[in-house]
Amino acid sequence: MTFARSFSPAVAGLALALGLGAAGTADAQTKLKFTLDWAFQGPTSAFLLAEQKGYYKAEGIDITIDAGQGSAGALQRVATGAYEMGYADINALIEYNVKNPDGQVKAVMMGYDIAPFGVYALKSSGIKTPKDLEGKKLGAPVFDASFKLFPAYAAKVGIDRSKITHINLQPPLREPSLKNGSVDFISGHYFSSILDLEKIGVKESEVMAFPYGDAGMDFYGNAVIASPKFIRENPNAVKAVVKATVKAWREIAANPDIGIKATKTRDGLIDEALEMRRLKLSLERNVLTKWVKENGFGGVDMARLQRSSDAVAQAVGLPRAPKADELFDGSFLPPKSERMMP
Repeated sequence: MTFARSFSPAVAGLALALGLGAAGTADAQTKLKFTLDWAFQGPTSAFLLAEQKGYYKAEGIDITIDAGQGSAGALQRVATGAYEMGYADINALIEYNVKNPDGQVKAVMMGYDIAPFGVYALKSSGIKTPKDLEGKKLGAPVFDASFKLFPAYAAKVGIDRSKITHINLQPPLREPSLKNGSVDFISGHYFSSILDLEKIGVKESEVMAFPYGDAGMDFYGNAVIASPKFIRENPNAVKAVVKATVKAWREIAANPDIGIKATKTRDGLIDEALEMRRLKLSLERNVLTKWVKENGFGGVDMARLQRSSDAVAQAVGLPRAPKADELFDGSFLPPKSERMMP
């Protein structure tokens, strides 16, 4: 015992010098703030799972994850440096980067290989085909991604947009307005609008859905984004966040229950059954696509991303379409073998 005590100061000093003490370990963690695009829900549970199971910490990341208020807000948070990284719609990123050439944000991991965009009507309205939307009222927030890309969908399926009236609605009023008939159809994410309608008593079987993907619109959806400054100064941290997130997403794909438990831990008021359905819908329709099963989660087909950029630029009237490599950097992804979904 005497021998151990006599050497403890030297050992402690050596540990401190090498950064092996408690303080050194804490200092080795890179702190960053991460913003989601919306509330804590099933489809974003991978981030919460990775945080709660210590995957970020194991990669040297001390992360704080906050809810958001839309992709535009998430992009603004990251672009201004208030948050180092986040999760946002890559189509909103396309528009943001064109309008802000001096502060361009990049996507470093794709979440939704197929975007959940679409428009929805009640079958009782008599709307059966996209053409039937002409002469009707569309209820949508002006910042909604499905609404912003509706011009591209309309052009694809032959809808005359001049015959459609837009009613600007805040998100909480969107589905109720469809139910009470003050609008004829709404835009939104499939896994949000369908389930939010169910919450107010409208069954899925009563809804006529027009997903953009069914019309051949191959838009990508939400992606992990990072500020140019953080990418430049902390590339290893970006890679670490992506690695930990991919690990969590693979686990949730194999067992969605753990994702809902992670979300419930962060927000005890969620409806677990509802969020389980939302998560499974997003996995089935947006994440576990044929391309992802063959090529691994998190990456993109750059040629397809370029086509998407071209379509977005035309739909929202941008002066140019960004090049795919201006939007996405796949160098932070783990090897393909670590990204294959179960």
